[in-house]
Amino acid sequence: MESNKVKNQKGSLMIYLIIIIAVFIMVMFPVITIFTGKIQLLRLSAEREEAMQIADAGINYYQWHLAHFPDDYKDGTGLAGPYIHDYTDADIGKSVGGFSLTITPPLTGSTIVTVQSTGWTAENPGLKRTITARFGITSLAKYAILNNGPVWIYYSPQVFSGEVQSNNGVRFDVVGNSPVFSAKSTYDCPTWQECPQSTEPGVWGSGNPSFWQFPVPAIDFSSFTSNLADIKNLAQSGGIYLPPSNAQGYSLVFSNDGAVSIYKVDNLLSNPTGWTYDVNMNWTAQNQYTDYNDRTFQYKAQIPANGIIYAEDNIWVEGTVKGRVTVAAAQLPYNPSTAPVIYIPNNIVYDKKDGSCVLGLIGQKDVIPTYHAPANLEIDAAVISQNSSFQFFYYPGNVKNNINIYGAIIEFGWWFDNFVWTSGINDDVIAGYANSNYNYDSNLLYGPPPSFPLSSSGYQLISWTSD
Repeated sequence: MESNKVKNQKGSLMIYLIIIIAVFIMVMFPVITIFTGKIQLLRLSAEREEAMQIADAGINYYQWHLAHFPDDYKDGTGLAGPYIHDYTDADIGKSVGGFSLTITPPLTGSTIVTVQSTGWTAENPGLKRTITARFGITSLAKYAILNNGPVWIYYSPQVFSGEVQSNNGVRFDVVGNSPVFSAKSTYDCPTWQECPQSTEPGVWGSGNPSFWQFPVPAIDFSSFTSNLADIKNLAQSGGIYLPPSNAQGYSLVFSNDGAVSIYKVDNLLSNPTGWTYDVNMNWTAQNQYTDYNDRTFQYKAQIPANGIIYAEDNIWVEGTVKGRVTVAAAQLPYNPSTAPVIYIPNNIVYDKKDGSCVLGLIGQKDVIPTYHAPANLEIDAAVISQNSSFQFFYYPGNVKNNINIYGAIIEFGWWFDNFVWTSGINDDVIAGYANSNYNYDSNLLYGPPPSFPLSSSGYQLISWTSD
């Protein structure tokens, strides 16, 4: 009996053990499945992260490449992409994956290069991650105002946007939201800046000192000469080149069909003698007629693909710009007695203010709104006056209403609201534009006019996105 009882107990224990094992398996199977899934997910996540790191290595590689070869958008091959690279782990000396690069070069007039890098691992080449980065070189049009001479920013406008730099000194008396630079730690302050003392810091005034930086490296205005030589070559090889007119110069009228009409200026309207301070602050007479009278039509052309128009004569610029174009007036080498002038006789505006339309005006000498220009004038442009100023001459009693400037101002001379002349303790307007409004075109930072002078900063990262 006891033997049978023991056998029955052993059988019961076996049944219980089987039940326990079955329950354990039933409970642990999903746990093991979940655990295995998590292991696979962790492995996949690690492989995704490794593919991302390899893609990022591709971005870093091409940033290095652009730093050494800034005009090469074909990875040194001269061939169309994409460009495939192995990625080697330096610690083990073994290839652990690779990346593929697709390079989109800048549009005409832009400096923005788009680099798309797709990375993968050797263990799972089908799993790919992609990073898209945009790099750009800032142009000198990053400055709202850049001067070789002293600068005084005061009542117009009350809030000033855009960077300001002088190779001399800056008095800044308004609210600003961007850096203000001077190339000098101290400078001899001219009397027209109404200085409390003869020597002032590189930047001073009633503005916010937290935005001021000085001294910083000066901008070499003489280097613009090489830019003008390059622009002339581009005009002759694929742009619009206008030789000496044997008349008064050329009139350029832009239209919203993306074209420019070119006239030869036969004779000029008369105007009284104008006056201004030259770059050395000497009061000088300007015995020149500034407005065209009779013109002879030459031809109409689309803005050239390279966006370059170069004239070896005076030019008058007006109309509506649709596209990206740089207009230069120069005769090389520079001779102050014969250097051409850019005149603005009427509004010159953009068809759209979204960065798709941009105008560069590069004058070897002055850039001048004319005597007979409208009482309300708008100028949309990034302006360079290499050896003089962007200004309205003093014509006694010639008082106008408003001038609106949308763009950037770069000039060799001094800056003191160059379009208005005042007198007396109340600053009564006696000539020029009573109200000046300056609005910096932020699209110019990485999308300057074609062949506009660039800064020496090299390529900078603008944006970085991943899939």
